Amino acid sequence: MEQYEPDRLSPAQVAAIRRSFRGGRAAMTRRSLLRASTGGALALGGLGTLSACGIPAAGKTAGGTSAEDRSAKEKTINFSNWTEYMDVDDSGKHHPTLDAFTKRTGIKVKYTEDINDNNEFFGKVKPQLAAGQDTGRDIIVLTDWLAARLIRLGWVQKLDPSLLPHAFANLSQQFRSPDWDPGRAYSYPWQGISTVIAFNKKALDGVEVKSVSDLLDNPKLKGRVGFLTEMRDTIGMTLLDMGRAPEKFTDDDYDAAIARLQKGVDNGQIRRFTGNDYTSDLTKGDLAACIAWAGDVVQLKADSPDVDFVVPDSGYLTSSDNMLIPNRARHKTNAERLMDYYYEPEPAAELAAYINYVCPVDGVKDELAKIDEDAANNPLIIPDKAMQAKSHAFRSLSAEEETAYEAKFAKLTGA
Repeated sequence: MEQYEPDRLSPAQVAAIRRSFRGGRAAMTRRSLLRASTGGALALGGLGTLSACGIPAAGKTAGGTSAEDRSAKEKTINFSNWTEYMDVDDSGKHHPTLDAFTKRTGIKVKYTEDINDNNEFFGKVKPQLAAGQDTGRDIIVLTDWLAARLIRLGWVQKLDPSLLPHAFANLSQQFRSPDWDPGRAYSYPWQGISTVIAFNKKALDGVEVKSVSDLLDNPKLKGRVGFLTEMRDTIGMTLLDMGRAPEKFTDDDYDAAIARLQKGVDNGQIRRFTGNDYTSDLTKGDLAACIAWAGDVVQLKADSPDVDFVVPDSGYLTSSDNMLIPNRARHKTNAERLMDYYYEPEPAAELAAYINYVCPVDGVKDELAKIDEDAANNPLIIPDKAMQAKSHAFRSLSAEEETAYEAKFAKLTGA
């Protein structure tokens, strides 16, 4: 069993969290409109305080620690998710897919949008999980690197595959076996998040952009190129461009990617490193091209005919937000039924039509076309086989690697 060692955050990790609150995926995305307003002090202070407490590890058995499953007696599920990450009706008061699940099963879902940032939420639930206590939640949705940490610590329960037939059958190939949860024994993706190259056709004025090399090497783009403040996205895309796999890179590979980006900083090719604020710069043409998140690009394309995207021949990076069942959850069976429900094509299509992230469910396109034909034909929402084949994942990092890599990235970006 891995013991949880409540470490203090290194300066590099603190800088990474601050970057995230200033403009990374913890800032103003459609999914997370409230995250920036929570303030970096809350997340940093909460983590610092908890780290100083010396919380011991929870007891761990194979597949985490269960409680008495009350699913048969209590027809309920407590579901914690990110903001703006569920379909909503015109009144703004109801979630149609959740309502349909309740009508079918009789299981009521208490749906709470109380995940505003991965680090902040970890600080919130860590004392209970470390002490072997119930968090009051049956499903939580966490980004892959934090999902990996909870699995490693034994703080989430192993799933019962017999209750997840649709999930097992319909999970897209590109999400099937991440290195942190081979075979998806503990998690299933809620949505995927792809990193691509976005550009403003008017600002490019005929200049062709097809790769990260074009961003870094074309003198006609000097001072009009953007990269992301999220280390995994920027480094991952750069590694791919250099012919090195984000799934299995070495320290030397990482340093080579940093050096390549540093050259772009030093010669003024890179205008700046941004979070979601690249969206306004790209729309205005201040950035001619940049590394971008697909969910943003879908929305920008709908509002601006000049904005488009390209998937480099070298590939693109995909991460995921994942459903997990924490230790001591009281309604595990009910939770697994809900997880499986969202892998049925109809509810999966309804969800995809509303939130516009990468749908991790195969067989959804025809159902989605009934709702929104443009979305069904958008490879940023429903990747075709060619696009799926170009998808790569950033490998899991040890605590030591995380500290070292973030320190180097912070120096690069000036954070």
